[in-house]
Amino acid sequence: MTNDLASQRRFDQIAEKLLAASRADDTFVSFSDEQSATLRFANNQVVQNVSIRRPSVSVRVAFGQRVGSAATNQLNGASLIVTLRRAEELAALAPEDPEFMPALPKQGYDAFHRYVKATANARPIHIAKRTAPVIDLCEQHAMQGAGILTNSSRATGVAAASGLHAYDQSTSATFSLTATADDSTGWTMNKHRDLNRLGIKDRTRVAVDKAILSKKPREIEPGHYTVILEPSATAGVFGPVLWSLGAKSYHKGTSALAGKLGTAVVDTRINLRSQPDHPDLLGAPFARDGMPHRRQTWIENGVLRQLQFDRFTAKEHGQEPTPWPSAPVLSYSGQTAASVDELVSQTERGVLITNFWYIRYVNPTDLTLTGMTRDGTFLVEDGKIVAGLRNFRFHDSPLRAFQQVDAATAPMESTTLERGKMLLPAVKLPDFNLSSVTKF
Repeated sequence: MTNDLASQRRFDQIAEKLLAASRADDTFVSFSDEQSATLRFANNQVVQNVSIRRPSVSVRVAFGQRVGSAATNQLNGASLIVTLRRAEELAALAPEDPEFMPALPKQGYDAFHRYVKATANARPIHIAKRTAPVIDLCEQHAMQGAGILTNSSRATGVAAASGLHAYDQSTSATFSLTATADDSTGWTMNKHRDLNRLGIKDRTRVAVDKAILSKKPREIEPGHYTVILEPSATAGVFGPVLWSLGAKSYHKGTSALAGKLGTAVVDTRINLRSQPDHPDLLGAPFARDGMPHRRQTWIENGVLRQLQFDRFTAKEHGQEPTPWPSAPVLSYSGQTAASVDELVSQTERGVLITNFWYIRYVNPTDLTLTGMTRDGTFLVEDGKIVAGLRNFRFHDSPLRAFQQVDAATAPMESTTLERGKMLLPAVKLPDFNLSSVTKF
């Protein structure tokens, strides 16, 4: 795969053509051009190797408060004008949108290093060579390996007659592996801008070791346990706190955080911030509407300090608008452990959890969640892992479970299918509700 993404000059031409031809009071152009390659393997063999290209131009127009939008994947001049006219026709038919906000004026953006040539230019043969040792290790241990290795590059841009204009190129790569033995599994996943920093070799070893260590799982009674959540499990439980930061639901009283701005909502040693320029995260310089992404503190020493204000709600309440939390970093200011192994060594009895899946809301008003452990659940006694365990279903809220954190590591890379890429610690929680045992 070679980089032939639409250049900034090409985006400028597209935007200028649409803005010049528009009849609307307000016109906003959003552009993306992505090319990606995906290698999938299962049963210790490659089963798919595909490459795709996805160009897209979206036009949103407004006549007063009447708004319409249309999109196309054809970048020639005639298709662009047809798309613009379709958006104008839809706007003429639409009811007024009382929350419509016109395009932002010209903005300033921080410069992020988001494009890595090694990722963009990796060819299928390079990807296959990186996958071969993964399959080999699974075969050596009589396990079935399944997963993906992808690389992609993307150009994005936004423009408006108001003077708003931004363009950016980025890359990303993803690796995941599920190693399956007769009665156990091990799993790993990571995303990074740089294909060479996925940690494929070390992560493969971890997934295989988890499957080995969790063979012949025991069953123990459900209940409230001391748990050690690896970063992926931390993401599963704590992630909904991020999605609860919206100011609109906060002021409507439907948020689990309603009324808690300026008060402690979790352990006073917990801090949550956005760091879109972090080299191990996938932050972007601007959001979909062109709003700049910058560092932001949401929770400081356990206290809720900031809400996410969309532009309409910000105007209603006299606040500065903020984009959704991008590139989140959760940290612990208490004494940190060097590793998950150290957290295990400090635990008299508890459960070590690799990951959660199928997480759903039970009660959104207090963020009670349910889900199941997956791909490595272990019994810890006297500072050692003594057995794999059958999986549990949990019922708990991060706003309750994270009221006390006994110990934690420094933030580490965490990627799950349900949460995306974050930097999160492994944490030791003294009271977590593992409500029932599953039969697999």
